[in-house]
Amino acid sequence: MQEDFHYYATYCAAYIAGYSHAESLDIAYSAQFVDLCSKSLLSGIHAPLNAATTQLKLELMDTVTDIIGLQEITRIWSAFHFLPQDLYVNKKHRTKRFMYKYRLICGPNGDLLVDTVSLAKDKTLQAVGIAMHVLADTWAHRYFAGTPSLVMNSLSYDTFELIREGEEVREQKITFRHSASAPDDLENSIYTNTIYRSNENSIMNLGHGRCGHLPDYSFITYRYLPSWGEYKEIVKDNPSDYKHAFCQMIHALKYLRGDIGEFQKDTYDFEAISSWEEKIDEILKKRQLNACADWKQFALELSGQEICDFDVEKYLQEYRDASAEEKDMSFIGKFCAAAIAQKSMVTNRIFSSGNILAGFSKKILHFRKADK
Repeated sequence: MQEDFHYYATYCAAYIAGYSHAESLDIAYSAQFVDLCSKSLLSGIHAPLNAATTQLKLELMDTVTDIIGLQEITRIWSAFHFLPQDLYVNKKHRTKRFMYKYRLICGPNGDLLVDTVSLAKDKTLQAVGIAMHVLADTWAHRYFAGTPSLVMNSLSYDTFELIREGEEVREQKITFRHSASAPDDLENSIYTNTIYRSNENSIMNLGHGRCGHLPDYSFITYRYLPSWGEYKEIVKDNPSDYKHAFCQMIHALKYLRGDIGEFQKDTYDFEAISSWEEKIDEILKKRQLNACADWKQFALELSGQEICDFDVEKYLQEYRDASAEEKDMSFIGKFCAAAIAQKSMVTNRIFSSGNILAGFSKKILHFRKADK
């Protein structure tokens, strides 16, 4: 997913769930900050590096994909962007090495999602925002794994976009290219992806890189053959998945606010959006590279207040200027504490399942609760 959903749509979900304008902004900022909180950024403000929630392209290029490098990559990407759906799934006649990676495939409504939402209960708004980022990505990034793997994350070039025109659905073959500077060509279904590398552990095979930004666009429906799928075709219906993500966020946010007593898997608050369902569907299905403007306008209609554009620098100076004793109480300090707890929890669950790809992790039992 991109800024349009992680920032603006998350604000909308939080506001619909009952959070105030200011609270919704903090949740939305935290959700989007997950995509930007790299070691490079943290180093620049002298914050704890183990709070990193993403890796820059240059950081990845410098990472050696030996077991230590793979564990570092997997800890970040599985914890925040490709939450594993089932750490104990079985597949016959497969090696242990294959199963380590297969069990990291992302998907919605796994036990780890419940753990992620529960971890944020009675904690800071930063923790809530992180949980919403993770939840949303389980829908957008399903079928891909947060570890470098040609076997898990590659796909055949027989990939087709399904374009609805009135009552008809037209298929258009997707062409992948390797031009980082050129925008994706929606009219001709030409999309940029990572360069093919036959090395199983190449960083080019991390997550959905081989599929380009297709998982990040809410409008697109496409069919493809994943390399792990034994020639079984998958149809990825992003408009439906993103709508489920939005309504599941509302359900989770109501739980985190204390309005409902339990967060349940496979539960979506469609009733909460009934007044705006047509508008939301329109945004989700509109063919465009970036839906920020549409979600921003919808947010304004909801709250009646202007939604400031996302600014990564917004809270960094506060952290730089804070004394050693005050840093933990700053916005970034609270974000770092929540990020470390989320990463530790996911890594611990992966390790406890017998999977070594994320390394070893100790449990973090406590971190800052929500301010009263």
